[in-house]
Amino acid sequence: MPTITLPTEAGTLEPYTLGNSREFPKATPPFPRVALAAAHVVADPLAEQDPWLDAKIDWDRTIAYRRYLWSLGLGVAEAMDTAQRGMGLDWVAAQELIRRSLDAMKDVPGAVMASGAGTDHLAPGPDVTVDDVIRAYEEQCEAVEKMGGRIILMASRALAKAARSPADYERVYGRILSGVAQPVIIHWLGEMFDPALEGYWGNHDHLEAMETALAVIHANAAKVDGVKISLLDDQKEIRMRRRLPKGVRMYTGDDFNYAELIAGDEHGYSDALLGIFDPIAPAVGGALASLQRNDLATFHDILAPTVPLSRHIFKAPTRFYKTGVVFMAWLNGHQDHFVMVGGQQSTRSIRHFAELFRLADKAGLLRDPDLAASRMRGLLALHGVA
Repeated sequence: MPTITLPTEAGTLEPYTLGNSREFPKATPPFPRVALAAAHVVADPLAEQDPWLDAKIDWDRTIAYRRYLWSLGLGVAEAMDTAQRGMGLDWVAAQELIRRSLDAMKDVPGAVMASGAGTDHLAPGPDVTVDDVIRAYEEQCEAVEKMGGRIILMASRALAKAARSPADYERVYGRILSGVAQPVIIHWLGEMFDPALEGYWGNHDHLEAMETALAVIHANAAKVDGVKISLLDDQKEIRMRRRLPKGVRMYTGDDFNYAELIAGDEHGYSDALLGIFDPIAPAVGGALASLQRNDLATFHDILAPTVPLSRHIFKAPTRFYKTGVVFMAWLNGHQDHFVMVGGQQSTRSIRHFAELFRLADKAGLLRDPDLAASRMRGLLALHGVA
């Protein structure tokens, strides 16, 4: 196996010898849990552009990655924050992404996809009203439904700025949910993922905010398929999960504690809609195949080594986790370059990438160790590490 010289957390260099990639069990849906991977986009590095300002997408590679996720039995959560929504991918590009993915899904029997609808084409500001937010949500929801898509109702920066009380959230969500054609997934994205969402649901205390979210869900349960909470706190997720109306799913958004939350307890379990499922997709497919056989031991054996990797990818500042997701796709040969929309490949340090490389290898997730080592050496050379 290849040996590579990597930086350490102490700032020194040391040799690291890669292990073998792991073969994961395979099975076909339906699985005992719904599992959606929030998928990344592949930038086009050769397009004429201002990298910090323009979103130039390699559509062929981007759609190919969705096909790869579907081939493993996972669903796709499209045009979400993992696709750099609000951090490089604007609403115009998001619509094109959703349309292309829906077209591709037609060729994949049993494929599942839901798409993000929010208000990101409405810039937050002092003159933006709650009514403006409602119109913006309606515009995006109508666009997704017109394309034939299912909706993930994304959190709104404009609403976080415009709302004056929890009642404003109840009004907005009640209005939007009353108008959708199919039940949606509500996404509560925490401020650790997006600082502009601090105080969402009208309260800075998550437990108080949860009361407003639950009130919205209970009042509109027929229009809610489920809720995803991304607070990186398993106890808050469990607390909310146990209070959901019957038939409304909890989709874990906890990239730190997903294994235990998916496995569940005597009171229930979480389904999953996770950004980490993008880079660890083969392991997720294997874990779900094991769960399908009621083999919890193998389920945990597969996912346990992915958790340190996920916690590293999602470490603070958490919003830069997308860089680790794309880095993994590059290491594994899903794209030929490590370039991101908005130049976001620059958001993590070489020490961060080195530790990510080690953890991915220990989880058995570098499918071609020689290719991964070669690409890592190129990145190290760019950073002055011979």
